[in-house]
Amino acid sequence: MIMTTSVYSIRIDPRVRKMMDELPGKALQEEIRTLIENTVRMRRREQLLNRALKRQETKKPGMPAARIIREARDDR
Repeated sequence: MIMTTSVYSIRIDPRVRKMMDELPGKALQEEIRTLIENTVRMRRREQLLNRALKRQETKKPGMPAARIIREARDDR
């Protein structure tokens, strides 16, 4: 599987950038990348949960799932 990446630029305080440059290695870049990925995933889950909760609020009561499953099994 070929994974492509994209560049996303952000502005940070020059003092923070200087502190970053003084840290050894490239591990900080990977930590920042991981933090961004985790934040995006968490917010996406929250968004999906909110959609599901809204849908559940407006959903009319219907046939219970157990009954639907039983009927599907009986039809086999």
